[in-house]
Amino acid sequence: MSDSPVNPLSIPRARVVLLSGPSGSGKSSLAGRTGLPVLQLDDFYKDGDDPTLPRLDDAGAAVDWDSPRAWHAEEAVAAIRRLAEDGRAEVPVYSIPDNGRVGTRTLELDGAAAFVAEGIFAAEIVARCAAEGVLGDAICLRNGPLTTAWRRFRRDVREGRKSVPVLIRRGWRLMRAERGIVGRQVALGAYACAGAEALRRARAAAETREPAAAR
Repeated sequence: MSDSPVNPLSIPRARVVLLSGPSGSGKSSLAGRTGLPVLQLDDFYKDGDDPTLPRLDDAGAAVDWDSPRAWHAEEAVAAIRRLAEDGRAEVPVYSIPDNGRVGTRTLELDGAAAFVAEGIFAAEIVARCAAEGVLGDAICLRNGPLTTAWRRFRRDVREGRKSVPVLIRRGWRLMRAERGIVGRQVALGAYACAGAEALRRARAAAETREPAAAR
């Protein structure tokens, strides 16, 4: 066994709780209830004029915002790494009405032992975070498809994300796909559960410095 000293700068100061789940499942609300700092992974979406954005086969030029290819995964992982190691990071601010980034902000952990990174693509980076030793837990927030669809529709109308006909078509597509969405996130290493259990797991991650094992 090596007697080489451990570089304290390489030891993560905090662990990340990756909170995934279908759009409208209540991730943002639950993340706020944990009392932990929150990194909003939706801020790492690609700008609307990015030529690499994926398109829906059945909708002409419409962007498939529910595809992981619509998201800057590497930038998100880099921000998580900086937060875990340094306790602070400059992160983008994304505006859905403006269809792109409108600036940056500084996110600071203020000594917290864990933080939540929430978004529909959070499960995509479970293996990366586990390999880097910064994963505290990976959770997929799961509800019934009808409940999720109603919450999603109310939120999107309230925020004026798209026209109502577009929201209805997208909502119907996502409701039919929800079981597959949850199944994919579980296969990527997230633990599927409802809100009460998800909240307990997220808070528990702040009570230990031990990294979660890759699933």
